[in-house]
Amino acid sequence: MADASMIDAPVTSADQMLDGLKQEIGAEGFQYLLDRDHSVSFIPRGPKLLVSFERVEDTLDLGDTGMPMSLDFADDKNWSVLHFAANGETWFRSQALYDILDEMVDDAFFEDFDKVTFFGLGMGAYAAAAFSVVAPGATVVAIAPQATLDHERAEWDTRFPAARLLEFRDRFGYAPDMVEGAGRAFVLYDPIEMLDSVHASLFRGDNVVRLKCRHLKDGIARALLDMDVLHKVVEDAAEGRLTETGFYALLRRRRDYPRYLRNLLFYMDDVNRPYLTAVYCTHVLSRMNAPAFRRRLNAARATLAADGRLPLWLDDE
Repeated sequence: MADASMIDAPVTSADQMLDGLKQEIGAEGFQYLLDRDHSVSFIPRGPKLLVSFERVEDTLDLGDTGMPMSLDFADDKNWSVLHFAANGETWFRSQALYDILDEMVDDAFFEDFDKVTFFGLGMGAYAAAAFSVVAPGATVVAIAPQATLDHERAEWDTRFPAARLLEFRDRFGYAPDMVEGAGRAFVLYDPIEMLDSVHASLFRGDNVVRLKCRHLKDGIARALLDMDVLHKVVEDAAEGRLTETGFYALLRRRRDYPRYLRNLLFYMDDVNRPYLTAVYCTHVLSRMNAPAFRRRLNAARATLAADGRLPLWLDDE
């Protein structure tokens, strides 16, 4: 178990994070620096394995402790954890990482577990999908993954210029092909974010479940954590319990999530629908004190009045 001080004082660097993980691995676990930018830590616990891929910057930013989310599954649910960390935007394109996965396959490492789940977000989601091929039948939970950033196949995505220097045509390159052997692959994305939506659309097959997280933009993982549903989503996916209906029922909590409410308000501004803005702001104000929504409501009312379209119910406000 990690030292209490590591939990009470959030870690702020990659070295501190690795030190915290090292305290968890015990006599049967391991931790290796694979190359300059990548590391792997194995925390042996119970017969279920969570394989997580996170950029260090995301790990430090997401949780309250600055430690990987997967560590919660080791400590709270007695799952074993295999955590891959990357410094910078590498997309885990590392020969050293390929090599250790090859060794694990040769040693039947993944076959020792009753259930194996691959998890990641963004860059880590790409890796979780791409490397899931080493454990056929595994579950994949990928939050806003890229399918590939190979220039010829994804020249339409120009958000990550550093990725142009990486090789996506070698092994484990095209993530949608790699999940064909997965048991189920859950792809979470915001369909309003066009480029993320295109990537998600490339994941196809009877085993792929695309879950829409509208108006959460690039903050899906942050939102699910703040709404206290991310752990349940991952656990239900791993246990074979996650359904589209169940997921969207959990996602209803966003109706009280301030960032989602603001994102939807900005969307109303973008599409220039003052009547819908008025309806939406009135609904939000009926449930909470929100000065920004009051200002938007007043602006929408003024616009509708100037156009001669102010409904009676708004005129009485």
